[in-house]
Amino acid sequence: MKKIATRAVVCGLVLLTAAGCAKLDEKLYGSRSLKDPNAAAGSADLNGVYSQLYGQTDQANTYALQEHSTDEMMGPTRGTDWGDFGTWRKLHTHTWTATHNQVNDTWDQLNIGVFRATQVFNSATDQNIKGQAAFLRAYFMFQIIDLYGQAPFRDPAAPVTSIPSVMSRTEGTAFIIKDLEFAEANLQQTSANIGIANKAAAQALLAKVYLNKAVYTSTAVGGPFTFAAADMNKVIEYANKITAAGYTMEPAGKYFQDFAWDNSTQSKGNIFGFYNTATSAPASAKNRWRMGLHYNQTPDGWNGFTTLADFYNSFEASDERRGVAYPGLTDKIGLRAGFAVGQQFGPGNKALTQRGGKPLIFTPEVNLNFSTEAQGIRVFKYFPQPSANNTVNDDNSDNDYVILRYADVMLEKAEAIMRGGTDPNGETAVGIVNRVRTPRGATTIATVTPAVMLAERGRELYWEGWRRNDQIRFEKFNDPVDQRPNASAKTFTVYPIPQRAVDTNPNLKQNAGY
Repeated sequence: MKKIATRAVVCGLVLLTAAGCAKLDEKLYGSRSLKDPNAAAGSADLNGVYSQLYGQTDQANTYALQEHSTDEMMGPTRGTDWGDFGTWRKLHTHTWTATHNQVNDTWDQLNIGVFRATQVFNSATDQNIKGQAAFLRAYFMFQIIDLYGQAPFRDPAAPVTSIPSVMSRTEGTAFIIKDLEFAEANLQQTSANIGIANKAAAQALLAKVYLNKAVYTSTAVGGPFTFAAADMNKVIEYANKITAAGYTMEPAGKYFQDFAWDNSTQSKGNIFGFYNTATSAPASAKNRWRMGLHYNQTPDGWNGFTTLADFYNSFEASDERRGVAYPGLTDKIGLRAGFAVGQQFGPGNKALTQRGGKPLIFTPEVNLNFSTEAQGIRVFKYFPQPSANNTVNDDNSDNDYVILRYADVMLEKAEAIMRGGTDPNGETAVGIVNRVRTPRGATTIATVTPAVMLAERGRELYWEGWRRNDQIRFEKFNDPVDQRPNASAKTFTVYPIPQRAVDTNPNLKQNAGY
């Protein structure tokens, strides 16, 4: 079977995404497409769809659009480093346009994912393969609808010259729900690892879709939103199914167990993501530590992204999620799990220095346009496993990369109760939030308000790719933050459709404000 689709199929994808044929190389977009659209799809074809999903681990594109635009991440320029023609700065300051490189590339990658999943879904005869394809298509479509507010769609069996139709946000949401309901009905209850979609994965994504349904079906861009009790009850229903399947919260002192090198076996709450081993890591999590590590740390990093001081200060000092010395990590290479601020250390507890010899002290102060190499609080939610001699080779890091996990689902259930849903099991929003907080070492709270809920989701789920989605739902995405002193227009709650896509598909209409 060919590694790249025939030219007819590739150029059909071009009509869908308006990307050049040369961009569809196997390294960037995965390695398999159906050779014969009339043949039954098998596991190898399904693997090609999963490989398209692996791009979610990149520090750019989908992840960057969902994180750099929020109050928890920025990519400061450091001299000649990380300038990149302003791509990171424009995301943080909400000054992107319809020609922004990451807006364009994300559109391409996600739409190709939908197309490839549709190929498998349409031709598969095995219901489990068909269910996985439906789940994967729903995930790609969810990101498109969330980021861009509309989605082109073309059946792979249609002539390659046909113009894709376009689903509105409301239509796209209904399409996603239908796919996920099919997936839930046909997927296996459990799977060998988190890299294989199962019923819980479909239920977790269904809960997220219903929680955001008010946003996706609203005629008011950016809000206000009205959350239907029936939708909130669906969130609760799916959350309860996941609990009944046996997923649990990590115990006290084990927050980072969900992200560590042994999370494949140790995590009790990871539902879906990418399965990596020490010998095969097709979706390595190393970007998540490399993008913040300084050049002189172990392993050496790219000295890039930081969090914002106000976000860091939202944690109590006792909260494990803010940062801890992690056994087998800190004692070997000096790196702490969580947020890194102050003097940094290396193997042997040696105090590290900058390239010029000054102490390597990460500071809360950071300037988006011109920072020094030590400015900005770094984040290491994922971290590598050091060797016996206190070195790191992270080419094949076996940390599973997590997309959906139980703590997220529980906080979604609490939010749904807060917004008018009713739990048949009698749980309350404040009880669930405290069930998340208490094992982390945070103090209990007495009431749950929208502000409390948004802040708690930030503390639990920071740097996991959900912050923009959360802020929009709580109508806080456009508020001023550090290095963005003025509120942005509500139209920025969706990204523009890439101009080249609008120019080649008359069914696409540019989003308001662009």
